[in-house]
Amino acid sequence: MDINTVTEVLRPRARDEIAAARPGDAFLGGGTFLFSEPQPELRRLIDLSKLRWAPLSAGDAGLDIAATCTIAELHAFEAPAGWTAAALIGECCRAFLASFKVWNMATVGGNICLGLPAGPMISLAAALDASCVLWAGDGGERRLPVLDFVRGPRENALAPGELLRRIELPAAALARRFAFRRASLTPLGRSGVLVIGTLDRDGSLRLTVTAATRRPQRLDFPAPLDRAALAARLAAELPPALYYDDVHGRPDWRRHMTQLFAEEIRAELLGEAA
Repeated sequence: MDINTVTEVLRPRARDEIAAARPGDAFLGGGTFLFSEPQPELRRLIDLSKLRWAPLSAGDAGLDIAATCTIAELHAFEAPAGWTAAALIGECCRAFLASFKVWNMATVGGNICLGLPAGPMISLAAALDASCVLWAGDGGERRLPVLDFVRGPRENALAPGELLRRIELPAAALARRFAFRRASLTPLGRSGVLVIGTLDRDGSLRLTVTAATRRPQRLDFPAPLDRAALAARLAAELPPALYYDDVHGRPDWRRHMTQLFAEEIRAELLGEAA
């Protein structure tokens, strides 16, 4: 879709060339959402592609993902053998259920900034304790857990003029065991419920709920954990009003499936019979 209100496109090649923010600005990554519907408020696009950020950087500290990294680039990443939970990357990329065109254009940062409950890069980042590195217009930088960065559908913690530079996944989280569950109302539909569990070496369990709720939710459970304790925590910390309501699932169905998947994950990771 053409955005006929845009009168200027900037293509900075370095951070100091990024223009000061003004009303009507938008940062352009892949553009798969930006060009998908009318954006009448936009007047200027700041194209990030010429900054040529390295899509991925792996090291002892973990994995850094540039905001401009495409889904295809992330899916092609080959993780070190010890990063067991890196298999979540493929699971979450495939949760897009998108065409190869979208895979090769959509960016990790764009999916996270959009904040939609079904955003699978939000699911991945939240489950693996990711931090968002944000660049301010005055040259400053700050870090924010993705759980705090995503505030709801199309709502995030970016201040005016800030942009998401990269997402950092710590090596400790990538080395955990994990379990993944996803449900949709149709075989090729958007995620209605997505629950990820990760298990630390000390036996503590982390559950991350996305798609079902308006914003990502994380529950931490020390070992041991039984069915009753899990059910009680879910009821207390994920009240009915928190569940999302749209054409991809009613809140009561999302709540039921979240509870079902959470129990399956608890049994799987703690070695009990499902």
